[in-house]
Amino acid sequence: MAQQIIILVLFLTAVGFMGWRVWKAFDKRNGGGCAKGCGCAADKAMTAKHS
Repeated sequence: MAQQIIILVLFLTAVGFMGWRVWKAFDKRNGGGCAKGCGCAADKAMTAKHS
């Protein structure tokens, strides 16, 4: 029984992690110009300088 609980917890953790990664991939708030998704787009930096 304990082994099944451990496997279930590991499975749910993996599913949660993958769901988080998918959410971050499609999240428009953090969309940037680079592939890292950090929001460090050059056009954002240019608009911040002109403000």
